[in-house]
Amino acid sequence: MATGRRQDGDKILYRFCRMSEVRDRILAAATELVDKAGVEGASIRDVCAAANVTPPTVYHHFGDKKGLLDAVVAVGFDRYLREKRDRSPSADPVEDLRRGWDGHVEFGLRNPALYGLMYGGARTTQHPASLEGERILRRIVTRIGEAGLLTMPVDDAVRTIHAASVGTTILLIANPGLVELSERTREAVFGSVLVAQAGEAGLASAARVLLAQVARSDVPLTPGELGLLRELLARLADGA
Repeated sequence: MATGRRQDGDKILYRFCRMSEVRDRILAAATELVDKAGVEGASIRDVCAAANVTPPTVYHHFGDKKGLLDAVVAVGFDRYLREKRDRSPSADPVEDLRRGWDGHVEFGLRNPALYGLMYGGARTTQHPASLEGERILRRIVTRIGEAGLLTMPVDDAVRTIHAASVGTTILLIANPGLVELSERTREAVFGSVLVAQAGEAGLASAARVLLAQVARSDVPLTPGELGLLRELLARLADGA
């Protein structure tokens, strides 16, 4: 009896491993086709031929072509985030931000078709890996804000930098001859998001630093006093 149950368990495990292997093979084939020929070159027929499977097998594992491409997007973000995670934070968050911008653009130029699939549609904005990338950017920008070097709130800075870096990368993919575009755009964006020098941060930047510290700390004030302090600091941070 025990031997029979063990054999049944072995069969189930074998089938599961086989299914996982087939899925991985299909996904690898689809990703390679997207890398080489774009989304148009990754038809279900082409994927089946490359992975040596039939269309029903693809549909079994991914549901439809959209499901397959969603899985390819996940592969792309995994590549991208692996590079991000490999970079250790330095003592200078502004330099980390600059490295992050350059790395983002370089990734897109190395993986143009995959990048277009990752960032070319609104559906990717809610992809968990996309959100993780935003969290990495937010951590860097938050450090800059804590140093009093932001000219705007963290959320606005994150949105500005993200939109500009994605737009620049897509434009460079379409126009690879514009070799200086990334650096010029980066410095223009940083010039609007960051104060010129640490010593020139001024009252508004100091208020932003204190506002961030108040949000993270247990301040010995009543709720009314705390609300008033936040309101005053927010007005100073906005330059009012």
